[in-house]
Amino acid sequence: MKLPLLLTGLAVMAAAGPALAAEDGAALYQSKTCWSCHGKDGKTPLLPNYPKIAGQNVQYIEEQMHDIKNNVRTNRSAAAMAGIMVIVSEDEIKLLADYVSKMKP
Repeated sequence: MKLPLLLTGLAVMAAAGPALAAEDGAALYQSKTCWSCHGKDGKTPLLPNYPKIAGQNVQYIEEQMHDIKNNVRTNRSAAAMAGIMVIVSEDEIKLLADYVSKMKP
């Protein structure tokens, strides 16, 4: 009797996984203040030299965030983001990259 309940619970969690990840990515985009420089839609940056990130390749986004976090990328634009990246975890980088990659370019 307990096995069917467990299997049902696992199936529900698995189905909700992608939706929860997208929701978490959206919440992180707000709470980590990504929107303040890249725009709420990811394509209307605060300054012309800040990148439009909506729809960008997920691996590219992750790589750029890792490079900035690890001081590999240190140009002027990266310097603005370096202060934020110290408060972004590895799991959050993945959620953010996934969310941004699915934004409409």
